[in-house]
Amino acid sequence: MTANRSDGRNRVVIEGITPEVDGGRFPAKRTVGDQVAVEADIFADGHDAVAASLLANRLGSDDWTEIPMRPLVNDRWTAAFRVAELGHYRFRVQGWVDRFETWRRDLLKRIQADSDTTVDYQIGANLVDETAERASGADAIWLRERASVLRSPLEPKHLRTHATDPMLHELALRHPDKRFATESDRDLKVVVEPERARFSSWYEFFPRSTAAEAGKHGTFADCEKRLEYVAALGFNVVYLPPIHPIGSTFRKGRNNTPEAQSGDCGSPWAIGAADGGHKEIHRELGAIEDFRRFVARARDLDLSVALDVAFQSSPDHPYVREHQQWFRMRPDGTIQYAENPPKKYQDIYPFDFESEDWRGMWEEFKSVFLYWISEGVTIFRVDNPHTKAFPFWEWVIAEVKREHPEAIFLAEAFTRPKIMYRLAKIGFGQSYTYFPWRNGKHEITAYLTELTQTPVREFFRANHWPNTPDILTEFLQVGGRAAFVIRLLLAATLGANYGIYGPAFELMENRPLRRGSEEYLNSEKYEIRHWNLDRADSLCDLIARVNGIRNENPALQNDWSLRFHQTDNEQLLSYSKESEDRSNLILTIVNLDPHYKQSGHVTLPLDELEIPRDRAYEAEDLLTGERYLWHGPNNYVELNPAGLSGHILKIHRHLKVETDFEYFL
Repeated sequence: MTANRSDGRNRVVIEGITPEVDGGRFPAKRTVGDQVAVEADIFADGHDAVAASLLANRLGSDDWTEIPMRPLVNDRWTAAFRVAELGHYRFRVQGWVDRFETWRRDLLKRIQADSDTTVDYQIGANLVDETAERASGADAIWLRERASVLRSPLEPKHLRTHATDPMLHELALRHPDKRFATESDRDLKVVVEPERARFSSWYEFFPRSTAAEAGKHGTFADCEKRLEYVAALGFNVVYLPPIHPIGSTFRKGRNNTPEAQSGDCGSPWAIGAADGGHKEIHRELGAIEDFRRFVARARDLDLSVALDVAFQSSPDHPYVREHQQWFRMRPDGTIQYAENPPKKYQDIYPFDFESEDWRGMWEEFKSVFLYWISEGVTIFRVDNPHTKAFPFWEWVIAEVKREHPEAIFLAEAFTRPKIMYRLAKIGFGQSYTYFPWRNGKHEITAYLTELTQTPVREFFRANHWPNTPDILTEFLQVGGRAAFVIRLLLAATLGANYGIYGPAFELMENRPLRRGSEEYLNSEKYEIRHWNLDRADSLCDLIARVNGIRNENPALQNDWSLRFHQTDNEQLLSYSKESEDRSNLILTIVNLDPHYKQSGHVTLPLDELEIPRDRAYEAEDLLTGERYLWHGPNNYVELNPAGLSGHILKIHRHLKVETDFEYFL
């Protein structure tokens, strides 16, 4: 990626800059405080030395920070800058032929061969004079004096000392000759989002199922009480399905039956009634003041509230009456309802993104986000964004984040990979993944490697969910308690972002609507459920422990350090993560078999993990408190699903032995 030049003396070539998403069409993603590591191929013709720098600034600022780049191998260069604020940053790369460094490099070779001559120092004196012209103040004075010395008739040994003075080298680096510098042909962008875009633990529950008494409709007052339970489990995001009025026309009954019976409450995703639409609250949940108290209480508990945004409507939504042009009409004069043949969703009308009034529709949808942001919500789980126009999402997310860069958008798009990736590129800060259906060792390894170790990671942030109200996988249906434990351990340690749909998850709800279906029997999507959170067999204690481990260990708060390790048993999955400063190393080992005990050896790359080869190291199980003294790269593990299906091990690389005697291991 080299700039178009009008001056043929720009000899340096710049290619292969990273991070770069689709040639700079989209920004790479980072969170506040992250370091942006930039690399590029930078080279020139001939044998002259090359120098390079990285220039970065926050979009809207005229001040650029310049960071010298250092060479790696094979003409690859690198430098990094930190992003300290929300919003957009930009960066570019410069490269130039460094005549001073070329002279210095060659002079050192001549000195070593004892072949340096007077003219070599005169050449250097001229270069130092040129450097002085670019400098000012004390630097310029010092450089002119040194140029004069290099021209003087001193003994060769004295000239050598002056020519190789580290101060001379430092000042030459400080005042480079960039007359013929090449600059990358466009600024590349980085969007910086809140930390919770990178590290978050989500808990989903249905507000209407929170009442203390079975059969009653929950309220936001009940939801407030539920918040303490969620916080005690260690989550930091509480996510609510749609909280709006629910339509009655074509309302679905329990278990998604086509016709509702008296008292059936319908699906929250059938949004809109006489009471209002996307900016109103279902009257049985309470009023806006009740919601505000709920948000305030969540904030007190360090919980962020995430709301479901589903751009669709029931036949009773005010939009249908006021903006019929936003919907697709059928030849018989009726509005087209949602379909996924042979399934029919007569209780939901999709919007027509080819409407003549698409601009008015876009503005209205933007106002929905802005309304809930004004009520204290900055995280949105967006329902089925892949069924709405890509240009709309790119526009509305940019518009919202221009005013509110703290906003985070999660895409609920279980669809084809390229569509999921496009949604991430155009603005969604997180995305659901195929994780629920990746159960085997090789498919987990391949998929998570793609998400964390390829260019996909620059724009796609995974949020792993073992279950959702729409997804009860076969693994959870047939694997018993151990299946839920396995999927919890995997989701929470493979991904810095993960979530569960509760209380169905911790109470191990695994009854499908029918054999071969991933729908729940008696699904909360169509009825009010009453959950006994105090059940003795609940996984709540384990979930709280796992989330505590996540919160206490920076290694589990990022995705990019994920590395899989060899085991000699296909049912044992082993992987590690470590913190940016490498002070915190977590090794997770999971038995993928929910039915039988599995054992084998785990092989660790000691050098890569900076684990000493000549002494023992400690593996502390953060789940149980047990400690194991390991030796070398190969160590034995045994995991029984009747107990606990995994280890979350904190590796202590350097044991401190307090003894007066030499300690042999």
